[in-house]
Amino acid sequence: MEDELEDRIFYQSYVTHMKLISKFLVGLPLNSSHFSHFWRLLRFYLLKPEVLFIGGILIIVFIYIQAVEVWSRSFVSKLRLSLGRSAQSRIQKAQFLNGDVDGTTWDFQEEYVAVYAVQGRRPKMEDRFIINKNINGTGVSLFAVFDGHGGEFAANYAHEHLVNNLSNKVIELKHLISKGVPEKVVVGKPPPSPKPVLRKTIILDRKPSIKKGSTDAEEALKKAGGPLSELEKKLESIPRAITREVKPIKGSPTPFQTPELSTYLEGNTINYGRLLTDEVLAVDRLLVESAKKNMDVAGTTALIALMEGSKLIVANVGDSRGVMCNNKGKAIPLSFDHKPQQTREKKRIEEAGGSVSFNGVWRVAGILATSRALGDYPLKDRKLVIADPDILTFELGDHRPEFIVLASDGLWDTFSNEEAVAFIRSRLNEPHFGAKSITLQSYHRGSLDNITVLVINLRDYKWS
Repeated sequence: MEDELEDRIFYQSYVTHMKLISKFLVGLPLNSSHFSHFWRLLRFYLLKPEVLFIGGILIIVFIYIQAVEVWSRSFVSKLRLSLGRSAQSRIQKAQFLNGDVDGTTWDFQEEYVAVYAVQGRRPKMEDRFIINKNINGTGVSLFAVFDGHGGEFAANYAHEHLVNNLSNKVIELKHLISKGVPEKVVVGKPPPSPKPVLRKTIILDRKPSIKKGSTDAEEALKKAGGPLSELEKKLESIPRAITREVKPIKGSPTPFQTPELSTYLEGNTINYGRLLTDEVLAVDRLLVESAKKNMDVAGTTALIALMEGSKLIVANVGDSRGVMCNNKGKAIPLSFDHKPQQTREKKRIEEAGGSVSFNGVWRVAGILATSRALGDYPLKDRKLVIADPDILTFELGDHRPEFIVLASDGLWDTFSNEEAVAFIRSRLNEPHFGAKSITLQSYHRGSLDNITVLVINLRDYKWS
C-alpha cells in the first residue's frame, strides 16, 4: 500500500513539473525581448510537424550513407574537406605535414623515378613495386605495381617471377637482334625458373610511424580457420559446385609449348604487347599451381610499364591504374580498371556461370572487387576471374608527357585521374616528385587500402 502511494505521489510530482516547464516555455513571457522574438520565430518556422519529420528523414539518410563504405569514402571525405577552415581540418593539415600515418612506409628515389608507399589502415602491406631502369644496358626500362589481396603470396610471386622472366626475355631478344641467332621451339616444358638478372637491387628501409598497424585481424582469421574456408563457403552458394581442382594438386604440371623467342621479333623490333601477354599468363599459370599446393587463395593485380626510347607499352590486370600528364597538363589514362560491374566483364562472368553482386562494392560472386587478377585460384578454376591483360601502346613523342603515374587502387579510391595529375604537377619539384605528398593526402582523405604511388618525371626529357 505504501509503495502504491509513493508511486502516485511521484507521478503527480512529475506531471506537475512538466506542466510548469511547458507553461514557462510556451506561454510565459520572458524579460528579454530579443530572446522572446527568437523563440516565437523558432516555434513558428522550425517546430512544425512537417519540418521535424523531414529533418528526421535527413538524419536517418545521413547515418545510412555513413554505414555504407563505398559512400563513406567519397561523400564523408569530401564533406570533411569542404570544411577546410574548421579546427579538425587544421589538425589534419598538421598531421599531413608531419607525415604521420598508420603502419609502415616505403620510399625510393633515383634520378627521374620516385615511389612512396604506405601500409595505411590495413593490417598488412600487400602492395609491391618494381623499378628496373635500363635492363642490363638494353635501353629498356620496366616499372610495375602489384596490389595483392587475400595475403602477400601472390604479390610476392609476381614481384619475383614475372619481373625476372620479362627482364630475361628482353635481354635474350636483344641478344637475338644483335647476333641474329635463331631460337628453337621448346615443347613440353614449363617456363624456366627465374634466372638472376644483372640489375641494381633496391633495398628499402621500412620507416615505422608513431602508430603501428594492428595484426589482430590476422590472428582472428587464423583462429577462425583462415580465409580459405570462408571463401569456399561463399563459392558453395553458387549453383555450379566447386570441383576437386580447387584442392592441392599432385604430380607434375600439364606440359605446354613455350613460344619460340623469334616469334616476338618483327624485323629488328620486339613485339612487347605479345611478350607481356604471354609472360603474364605463363606466370599466372605457375602461380595458380603453386597456390593450390600451398592452399593459398591470395591474388594480385599487375600494372606493368615498359619504356624503350619514346615508346611506352602498358599491360594491366585488375584495378591498379596508370595515368600520363601530357605537355598541356591533361590527364591521359594509360590503363582501364577491370571491374565486375562493367558490361563486358559482367557478361563474361555470367557466361561462366558466376554472378556479380553488391557487397559494399560490386564483387565477383560477392567476393572479389576486381574481375581480373593473377592468382585467386578458386575463382580462376571456375573461369570467373581471368588474368588476360589489356595492352596499350603509346608514342610518347606525340604527347611529350611531363610525368607518368602508376598507382594501386588505394590512391584512386580518393583521387580521380584529373585530380591526381593536377596535384602532382604542382609538386614535381618536391624530393619525391609529389609521390609522397599525394600518398599522404590520399591517406588523410580516408583511403582504407594500402597506397603505392610511382612517379616517372619526364619534364626535363629531351623529345626529338
